[in-house]
Amino acid sequence: MNDTLGTLIIVAAALLLLAGLAAVHKKKAGFTPLVLLSLLLGTVFGFVLQLIFGTKSHVLAQALDWIGIVGNGYVSLLKMLVVPLIFLSLVGAFTQLEVKQNLKKITGVTLSVLLGTTAVASLLGFFTTVLFHLQGADFSGRAGKEALTAIQEHQGEIKGLTLPQQIVSFLPSNIFADFSGSRATSTIAVVIFALLVGFAYLSVRKSDPEHAAVFAKGIKALQLIINRLVKLVLALTPYGTFALITNTIAVNSLASIGHLGLFIAAVYTALILVLLVHTLILSVHRINPVLYYKKALPALLFAFSSRTSAGTLPLNVKIQTESLGVSPTVVNFAASFGLTIGQNGCAGVYPTIVATIIAPTVGLDIFSWQFILMLVLIDVIASFGVAGVGGGALFTTLIVLGALNLPVTTLGVLIAIDPIVDMGRTLVNVNDSILAGIITAKKTNQLDETILNDADAVHSI
Repeated sequence: MNDTLGTLIIVAAALLLLAGLAAVHKKKAGFTPLVLLSLLLGTVFGFVLQLIFGTKSHVLAQALDWIGIVGNGYVSLLKMLVVPLIFLSLVGAFTQLEVKQNLKKITGVTLSVLLGTTAVASLLGFFTTVLFHLQGADFSGRAGKEALTAIQEHQGEIKGLTLPQQIVSFLPSNIFADFSGSRATSTIAVVIFALLVGFAYLSVRKSDPEHAAVFAKGIKALQLIINRLVKLVLALTPYGTFALITNTIAVNSLASIGHLGLFIAAVYTALILVLLVHTLILSVHRINPVLYYKKALPALLFAFSSRTSAGTLPLNVKIQTESLGVSPTVVNFAASFGLTIGQNGCAGVYPTIVATIIAPTVGLDIFSWQFILMLVLIDVIASFGVAGVGGGALFTTLIVLGALNLPVTTLGVLIAIDPIVDMGRTLVNVNDSILAGIITAKKTNQLDETILNDADAVHSI
């Protein structure tokens, strides 16, 4: 069988499976069952392709390029919406504020949840590393030279900046460049710009309410258009999920997963513990965890399969407002902040585990309270400006390793299995963002308990 024929057969099989999903979709199947079905089909299809062709097959690579039109195209459409959604959401939050004092409390509670859970996630990452006896483990022998060289170059760029320079890099100097995502810190720069515009609006509302009202109506109109566009793109979720999970499973060999099985197990154990902490926080605030996860599941499933917190933002916002009863004002702050600040998986668990593995190899006592305190503090600080797309965890980990003066050799091999752990990291990131929204709404009396407790208020396409 020649390469072209093999590629055509794989693509044809994928198209048949996508057609099957479309047929189920037309029968008005629920959103969550449909996404679960796409995950199952993609996983099975990916494993079958790997068993037949292997992970290094030229035929498979060509076929996945074509299948990637669906998966990568879907993620691209979602990313297209992220920046306008962040900007309009944050500015819209200001235009909807009734009392100025609410702003301080909403911001304070949101940041407290995001950063507090990041600190806890960091401690849990440390605990699981020790539990699995990974401290001092040597994975560097399997590191790919190209990956290691790229990491060292990237770390060199980061280490070339002092802490004050890194803080300055968060600020927008060319907002149009940041709208295009030209920098690693572009997302938080857009957030800062939106906050400045929001504060300017509040000032104008006092001095010139007539013109401020015109601005508010314009923002509302733009939000309606973007929200309609979001709905159109989210309708493609099952197909994008199928293509993305197929690609992830097909190209990650079982051998590479097996070699680093203990590391993967440690990461997922820590992530599960973080989710248990999230569940405890919900219970303490008298929010039914079972009902919460039932409603949040569509966003969590998509985050898991797509590995992009930014891409999940539109679905995150819709679920918080329509299924969980969080007010639009709170959602706009929580979802946008959660995209760039305090990501529990990428900024809490993962950098801590990597740093705890490497630290003993250079003679550091990981059990000293000074090391643990420094590690947690650096994790929390590094969580500001995390990119909500693939690679955010690597960027944060490089900052943490650089701050602790640790070598990056181990990261070379960890990149090989990063898609496997990134799925879990992204799910936890998104859950923390939703958690911040619902807890903030609860504490500021902006939670619609009727919607929250309505078991039928589950997101559907």
